[in-house]
Amino acid sequence: MKKSGVIYILTNPSFPQYVKIGYANDLEKRLRQLNRSETLPYAFRAYATYDTDHRLTDKVLHELIDRLNPDLRTVETFNGQKRTKEFFEMSAEDAYSILEAIARISGTEDRLHRVTPTGEQAEEEQRATEAREHPARRAPFRFSMVGLKPGDVVTYASDTTKNARVLDDKHVVYLEKSTGEEVTSTLSGLAEKFSGASSLQGPRFFSYDGELLSDRRIRMETEHE
Repeated sequence: MKKSGVIYILTNPSFPQYVKIGYANDLEKRLRQLNRSETLPYAFRAYATYDTDHRLTDKVLHELIDRLNPDLRTVETFNGQKRTKEFFEMSAEDAYSILEAIARISGTEDRLHRVTPTGEQAEEEQRATEAREHPARRAPFRFSMVGLKPGDVVTYASDTTKNARVLDDKHVVYLEKSTGEEVTSTLSGLAEKFSGASSLQGPRFFSYDGELLSDRRIRMETEHE
């Protein structure tokens, strides 16, 4: 296949409820264009890409999403003109699952690539989340808070091939591939190991049943109020 460009999924911690889905011949150049603005607190970053040999195939994907749920696309009226944008109100993982389904149906899984965030990006996302929530001091995270018990498996959200097994209320066990041995760690310690960043809160980076543990905690606490 002669690669013309990529369909991309971009995220931005400034507005985590949206993803930007578009096409670019040169993704790095496109990111530089988007990130020139000084009006956004955080930069756009790639979540996933899908190699394509046809230009503007993202428009077909936009049409598919619009058919599935027309309310997901951001549309606004500015100076009397209706503007339809490349932003969709969905999680990055949901957007990825659509591309993944297309890749599986067409037998082109090798064209789909998930982008691992840098340590700096992981830290930015955590700071953005903390700034949005402004939470009062809360009790330290325990797995029992979110209904998990020893033996349950949690998944690293940025790379779903990585997971760990709950050992007790505060620790997990994961397989260290370089040695073939199981290692005990806190969830935060494992998030830092996988991301290369420091001072991370583990529940923001691991999921259970497709839901981040931090979101799961908020949901369950809200349900019990």
